[in-house]
Amino acid sequence: MNYFVTGATGFIGKFLLESLLAREGAIVHVLVREGSRDKLENQLLRYGDDASRIVPVVGDVTEPGLVSAADFKKLAGKIDHVFHLAALYDMTMSDELADRINNEGTRNVVAFVNDLGGNVKLHHVSSIAVAGGEHVGKFTEDMFDVGQSTDHPYYRTKFQSEAIVRNESKVPFRVYRPGIVVGHSVTGEMDKIDGPYYFFKALQTVSHKVPKWIPLLGIEGGRMPIAPVDFVAKAIDAIAHQQGLDGQCFHLMQNKSPTVGELLAICMEVAHGPEFAAKIQLPAIPSSVRALGSQVAKVVPKAVQKRIADTIGVPMSVIGYAFNRTAFDNKKARAALKGTGIDCPDIRDYADKLWAYWELFLDLRVKIPAQAMQRLAGKVVLVTGASSGIGFNAAKKFAAAGAKVILVARTLEKLEEAKSVIEKAGGEAHVYSCDLTSMEDIDRMADEVLADFDHVDVLINNAGRSIRRAVMESTTRFHDFERTMELNYYGAVRLIMKLLPSMAKRKSGHIVNISSIGVLANAARFSAYVASKAALDAFTRCLSAEVRSHNIHTTAIYMPLVRTPMIAPTKIYDYVPTWSPDDAGDTVMRAVLERPKSIATTLGTAASVSYALWPKLNDYVLSWGFRLFPSSSAARKGRREGAKPTLEQVVFANVFKGEHW
Repeated sequence: MNYFVTGATGFIGKFLLESLLAREGAIVHVLVREGSRDKLENQLLRYGDDASRIVPVVGDVTEPGLVSAADFKKLAGKIDHVFHLAALYDMTMSDELADRINNEGTRNVVAFVNDLGGNVKLHHVSSIAVAGGEHVGKFTEDMFDVGQSTDHPYYRTKFQSEAIVRNESKVPFRVYRPGIVVGHSVTGEMDKIDGPYYFFKALQTVSHKVPKWIPLLGIEGGRMPIAPVDFVAKAIDAIAHQQGLDGQCFHLMQNKSPTVGELLAICMEVAHGPEFAAKIQLPAIPSSVRALGSQVAKVVPKAVQKRIADTIGVPMSVIGYAFNRTAFDNKKARAALKGTGIDCPDIRDYADKLWAYWELFLDLRVKIPAQAMQRLAGKVVLVTGASSGIGFNAAKKFAAAGAKVILVARTLEKLEEAKSVIEKAGGEAHVYSCDLTSMEDIDRMADEVLADFDHVDVLINNAGRSIRRAVMESTTRFHDFERTMELNYYGAVRLIMKLLPSMAKRKSGHIVNISSIGVLANAARFSAYVASKAALDAFTRCLSAEVRSHNIHTTAIYMPLVRTPMIAPTKIYDYVPTWSPDDAGDTVMRAVLERPKSIATTLGTAASVSYALWPKLNDYVLSWGFRLFPSSSAARKGRREGAKPTLEQVVFANVFKGEHW
């Protein structure tokens, strides 16, 4: 089979190529603009050896004929299927640009296919946007021009471009209308903030600031015809190769799509936020009001609209979709896919993948203090445990301030991912894979860093291992204490000692150790973890006096409970007050800028004072908390811990905010 694909470097396009290349002997001709050849070359890496069957064809859908006469002659009569995916999708697009790319581009593709000859078929990827933003009730795959309102440039041009295919195509064609396309259902991969992703930042903020046990009032809203990109690509490929479906249209989306409220609740759940105890149904917006809003949007300058959208984090046109009252029917698509093994998964089954990918790769907005750029630009900052959690968040902030950030962790693949995120945001990052429990590997990594950069200005000892297990449950697990000490104490000390001579030679340096509130509060169940952090704390306090004359500073951050992957296994922590990784990153930035001897929360300081003045009272409170909060399921040999906290647990956790229990 020979294929010709437009929009192959787009989000759906790159996955469709993957699906087509899985067909034995398939040759895929890809239309690519001259200026996008580098983008295609980078994309080809994802296909491995199959990339040899991709043939770039230079051209542009906005130009009549698409390709040169010489290239057209090579393609004429030899193409079996043309997939037209090239289109502009931007909810803030202008009418002129939308017309040029979506309408004239489609007209040029149709003319190109009409002239190809042979037994070619045209596959046009349209959108559910053809239904407009005001249709109420069912919209079937047989419906097209039913008098719907398409006043927005995107809705209008998707409707008109589909009409061009239906009216002007002289070859057999099929139309595909994907729903709201989200990331890959297995990897979470997504190319930009779009659709429900616009609300992720707000949901994340709520999950960090509002305790999980506080019920929220949500909205119900209309149905969200959602679909992961891998399903859309595979469905288009599968339907395109079936017989007897020419002239038909297929809605590609989850059957029984979730409402706006259900989708927000699903996303809030994977964000470990509070539940929506009840939802209110949003009233339908009268057509007259919608029309007025459309007219206002036309006279309000684009810059003002963008400023409003940036402030609320959501384009104005997207907010309107919460009021949508369209129910899309996808019977034909489901019938065509029956027996293929291709079925649109439920958003509940992969929402966690979308959220994890967004947090790592798409949440690029970083806040830094005003003086950070002036103080840190050009500085070499080494962060251990930098591939996730506190370390990654702090690294993003240092990079945003212009520092050269050295990312250190064990898994190279995760480090490369973290580096790509920082570089995407405009920062500079370098990766050094290292097993921080191996003294030899630490020496090797430190030597490489010093050889490459000559020195390290700031060392952030962040990598750590935490074990939540009572001593009485650990009497046969001495290895827990050894493993924790290896990473949290020996590894950190070894790295300090490797970097210290170069700091002393330059008469400049700063060592920041991420300690724990447990060191101040003597947290029960955390004896292995607290002991290792306390040992590092004592070492650094002794070191501080020795290196003061060399202008080397030390700071200990007694971090409270932070919502990171390290605490995820303890489910009850979903319901207790925690810091967000962003809060923790801000604290690390403050430590570097202000160079205090230590940073602790008010509770941490109070706990330390209380233990010095009233040790028996301190033990009483800790013992109460120890009995109140159960051990983990693993420590209790499979007995499940309670899914939700009791009222007493909630009160206790909020009185002692940030403490480990």
